[in-house]
Amino acid sequence: MTPGAQVAAAIDILAAIDIGERPADDVAANYFRRRRYIGAKDRAHIADHVYSVLRRRPALDWWITKHSVDIGPRSRVLVALALTAGWRPETIVSCCDGHRFRPAPLDEAEAMLIRGLAMRTLRHPEMPRAVANELPDWLLPYFERVFGKELEREMAALNVGAPIDLRVNLLKADRETARRTLAVEGIAAEPTPWSSVGLRLTERVALGGLAAVKDGFVEVQDEGSQITALLVDAQPGMRVVDFCAGAGGKTLALAAQMANRGKLVACDVSARRLEKGTRRLRRAGVGNVERRALTSERDKWVKHHAGHFDRVLVDAPCLGTGTWRRNPGDKWRVTPEELADLILRQQQILSSAARLVRPGGRLVYATCSVLHEENEAQAGAFLAAKPDFSLLPVARVWAETIGGASPGGVPYLRLTPARHGTDGFFVAIFEREPCQIES
Repeated sequence: MTPGAQVAAAIDILAAIDIGERPADDVAANYFRRRRYIGAKDRAHIADHVYSVLRRRPALDWWITKHSVDIGPRSRVLVALALTAGWRPETIVSCCDGHRFRPAPLDEAEAMLIRGLAMRTLRHPEMPRAVANELPDWLLPYFERVFGKELEREMAALNVGAPIDLRVNLLKADRETARRTLAVEGIAAEPTPWSSVGLRLTERVALGGLAAVKDGFVEVQDEGSQITALLVDAQPGMRVVDFCAGAGGKTLALAAQMANRGKLVACDVSARRLEKGTRRLRRAGVGNVERRALTSERDKWVKHHAGHFDRVLVDAPCLGTGTWRRNPGDKWRVTPEELADLILRQQQILSSAARLVRPGGRLVYATCSVLHEENEAQAGAFLAAKPDFSLLPVARVWAETIGGASPGGVPYLRLTPARHGTDGFFVAIFEREPCQIES
């Protein structure tokens, strides 16, 4: 493909993202699936254009509003080419000549916009703080509360692409064996700094065809997510619930910790999501998982199994602010109303899941969010409402399970891309007093 054709494809994908409900990566994958003639290198260039716009949309729009040009996928891509890709005005003009598969020629206003951006940088001192940090305006106070003076540093880390992390499947290999297997296929990987079962690739590669993946030696999983599963401290022979299992990433990690011994129940309100994890479970050699589709967090199954489990993991639905490195398009879809609904839902899920914990057992609450309202505030509200649970310091559990000092706090664990190189994650661990069981 010509550079112009790559630019046209990026504009088409961004237009589809704007009018649809699906995540950006799903839209892009569907676009490429329908056009199998687009090679891997071309897909990479197109994706770079798309994600450059998704990550930097407020700053791009700020520049566009200073000219008589409509804000949209086309104008955003043009400005991104000038300010983030460093294309010269004449290069942009030559790529937009209207020839087959290339964008239509620039009109007068667009040409003035591109010429006016020559020698400019993306950031400008007059930009509002939310714009300069690629944040929706309404979320700025929430991020300032959490990060304060570190906001710029944390947002810079959230606005770059994430590395590819792999979790070694201990049912089939140890970390060094998995690393050697990858090396045979020409893939270089280094141990992750925090997770004892993690490997980080030194460069981005396609993983689908690798023997280490097909044979179930490794699974793609961010280091922060790996750490969350390790802190559950699921041991062989235990009875464990993954209450919001989804497609099963943490379920797989818990099964490996349990060495396939004991009972592990993967619950979710979506039977389709649970079904999607079937192939992954089989590939990983997991044999101790029962999948359970729930009608809601208060399904009768929960009541019937109250007080039966040693460990219950609640990887709660959240705004997903900690995953923006991977899903930058998500930040433009979230709303204050969605956050309010999620906070209420988190409380309901946590309260119901707590019923499953046996006396002396543990409830682990986790989110991939950086917001105080979804994290520390939820943990505090739970403790106030459930006097038969007490907070178990994460630092203590870290020392017992992973070893060494917790890098992300003592009472709770808070991981961020800038400080730890992971997605944003939060973990709170509660222990039930060895007394009565809630009915």
